[in-house]
Amino acid sequence: MKYSRLSITALLALATGSAFAHVGEHGQASFFSGFGHPLGGLDHLLAMLAVGLFAARQVGVSRLAVPLAFVVAMLAGAGLSALGVELPVVEAGIAASVLVFGLLIAFLVRLPAVVALPLVGVFALFHGHAHHTEMGDGSVFAYVVGFAIATALLHAAGFVIARWVPDSRAGLIAKRVTGAGIAGAGAVLLGA
Repeated sequence: MKYSRLSITALLALATGSAFAHVGEHGQASFFSGFGHPLGGLDHLLAMLAVGLFAARQVGVSRLAVPLAFVVAMLAGAGLSALGVELPVVEAGIAASVLVFGLLIAFLVRLPAVVALPLVGVFALFHGHAHHTEMGDGSVFAYVVGFAIATALLHAAGFVIARWVPDSRAGLIAKRVTGAGIAGAGAVLLGA
């Protein structure tokens, strides 16, 4: 059954544990290390897929505005880090994003844009700050372009998956289970 593959994938991702939450500092910043950063950390990976899953549930222009707001705010977070501005509890903010986005998916929440965009933006600041902080030496521009593209692709993957799963009873159950799994991972990451 198609829906069980999605649930199994989410459960396997959870089984990796919080030890793989971050790939650490990169030795040489490049497009490829930037591209790999969101893919190599379970916390970033789940949050960015979840943004796409959440965006697919929204209506109208919010479907595109939610992922776009995330990428823009993430770049702003990287800019803050580049300027030496410290954000408190960055790792906890990232883990909380996984928890919150998972809960929004699990409860099939639709939010008005005036709520969804700032919510996504605040969490994205933490992700962007962490990306830049862990950059290492090298080309800032190439690194930033890399993680921005990877993030957009993860959002698109989440969006496509959510749109692929029908809004039938079984499909809604699969979405809820996936959201609960993501939220569970966020809770584990918060406790780590």
